Amino acid sequence: MDRTESKHVFVIGLDDFNLAELQTVRNADEYEFHGLVDYDTMVHPPSYPMDAILAEARETLANAPAVDAIIGHWDFPTTSMLPILRREWGLPTPSLESVLYCENKYWNRLAGQEAVPECTPAFQGLDPYSDDPVGDLNMAYPFWLKPSVAFSSYLGFRIDDEQQYLQAMATIRDNIHVFAEPFDNILQYSANRAALPDHGSGATCIAEGLISGRLCTLEGYVHKGEVVVYAIVDSLRASNNVSFFSYQYPSHLPVGVRNRMISYADTILRHIGMDQSPFNMEFFWDEATDRLWLLEINPRISKSHCPIFQIATGASHHEVAIDIALGRKPNFPRNEGRFPIAGKFMPRVFGDTVVTRVPSREGIETLQKQHPELVVHVAVNEGDRLSTLRAQDSYSYEIADIFIGADSESALHDKFRHIMEVLDFRFSDVVPTNYN
Repeated sequence: MDRTESKHVFVIGLDDFNLAELQTVRNADEYEFHGLVDYDTMVHPPSYPMDAILAEARETLANAPAVDAIIGHWDFPTTSMLPILRREWGLPTPSLESVLYCENKYWNRLAGQEAVPECTPAFQGLDPYSDDPVGDLNMAYPFWLKPSVAFSSYLGFRIDDEQQYLQAMATIRDNIHVFAEPFDNILQYSANRAALPDHGSGATCIAEGLISGRLCTLEGYVHKGEVVVYAIVDSLRASNNVSFFSYQYPSHLPVGVRNRMISYADTILRHIGMDQSPFNMEFFWDEATDRLWLLEINPRISKSHCPIFQIATGASHHEVAIDIALGRKPNFPRNEGRFPIAGKFMPRVFGDTVVTRVPSREGIETLQKQHPELVVHVAVNEGDRLSTLRAQDSYSYEIADIFIGADSESALHDKFRHIMEVLDFRFSDVVPTNYN
């Protein structure tokens, strides 16, 4: 193909790993992928200077030979930048307002209360800067407390009593600005502010009643008003029932349960006005009561699932994001994978310590000769103290990501344990993990 005919696809925060995943999509040779604002600026920086970030993105796009699509797979603020930039370049896009309903957990619960109250837990918005946080609280202990705008369980705490509540509020108050300030900056771009709640901002907290059960993620898209769920991925948690252990595809949930989740997804996405966007949506199924609980909505594909789909279906679901951004209805997934079951495993350490050994590149490559589908992301270096790692949940430290496939779920878990034994991470202290 003449390269002048290629579609120019700009990817916010593009890194080498996701570039490789993008290149697995069907007809990848018809696309030229370009980075739009670098990875370090968009992923885990100390702050998000949105005016400068958007100015840099606009300059890159203005100097491009063509702009056919703009996509992104990172959380806020990437997801909120997409509708702003797409609107400015006349590209297919969801409304900014529908995306902000997903970004702000408090607003999302308000929408759930209106559209799907039967699967919306008890919740309350709270001001972290209040002079009387205890007097403001109307939730009974225990509950979850988190900022309205954040990701990866950042500043999320289980609260069992008043002392924990006050300590968590103090921690959130000192750090909530990291996401609150860019959220309030992006809010100024809303073309229909009246469509959003008139209370709560990026600096709001949310208290939520505890929900539990078997967790899964619906992967889907909305195209010209049609809501399509093309995959459901099970999320397994560690023994603390908080930290993720693995994501596995396909789901083992009963068909009837999955269909009910899809119906709820359709209802709430129509309620918030979402269109022309991929999404992923997390639900709990409480098996004992047969109750479904909506956990959250993300207006993007899950990047954590990209290699899973590549292993199990033959292509990353970046393909969905590209098609939707180009205004096309996706044709995904296809049964072209190497294994019928695939998973992402997240080896974790439950306790602070120093890393004394990480696997070598040669050691990983030797494992990949035995397991050609294997992808390993090492998240730590020798000498790292785990408590200094960024973007961890409040109860564990994730040291790597392991993507593998197998013929059955038991074989998948056996393969994971074998791989971790060979990788042989070591620490200065004896600490519990989720893999030995």
